Amino acid sequence: MLGPVEAGLVDAIRDRGCVHLALIDPEKFSHNLRDIVADLEDSGTHAILIGGSTVKSSAQLDKAVKTIRESCSLPTILFPNGPVGISRFAHAIFFMSLLNSSSTQYLIGSQVEGASMVRRFNLEPIPLGYVIVGKSETAASTVGMAKSIPFSEVDLAANYALAAQYLGMRFLYLEAGSGAERMVDPRMVSRVSEAVNIPVIVGGGIRTPDQAEQLARAGASAIVTGTVLEQEGPGRVKEILAALKRA
Repeated sequence: MLGPVEAGLVDAIRDRGCVHLALIDPEKFSHNLRDIVADLEDSGTHAILIGGSTVKSSAQLDKAVKTIRESCSLPTILFPNGPVGISRFAHAIFFMSLLNSSSTQYLIGSQVEGASMVRRFNLEPIPLGYVIVGKSETAASTVGMAKSIPFSEVDLAANYALAAQYLGMRFLYLEAGSGAERMVDPRMVSRVSEAVNIPVIVGGGIRTPDQAEQLARAGASAIVTGTVLEQEGPGRVKEILAALKRA
């Protein structure tokens, strides 16, 4: 049985085709956070993801989550880099495995360490397969010790997605990495979305409305933006949301 946050996400994807998720890194959004998330809600963002590859302070994370919840009514979903990325104040957590990591720590180790916290904090776990793609060295690929899948290897990406689905994961996330020079290739998104019947989330390197529209038309169920929100603010995100509606 799906929890309320996951059920709401699935319903929104079914109704809209492709939704927007904003990623807030507590280390990067220390100012005007209240105004930012209020603007995101007004613009049509579906949920706020909270986390980052280099988050080190649980206190800073807790403060960010509480500020977001006080400032808007959007669901808050943790996007953790490990147990330190778990906050008792969020609604839900992407309980994810980095499927192409060379380290068992990111495949299952951190999940074992954090599972009891998820239960104790009564967080809603949303099972997700996380796959890093592209050539650039990003924080996510470096920290997660990932063997990144080249953009040209669309069949390999599809096989990872199928494996995630067969293992019972209910979402698949294709990640080019925060601040990546290129977004995930739409051809890869198309191949992956055709191969599975779980929602495909795409993030990393998405900076323009045209890019977002391309990914939505290729089959993405959700688009995640973080760097563009940090650098250009909610105004650019509003343009991206308009592009998703066109798609």
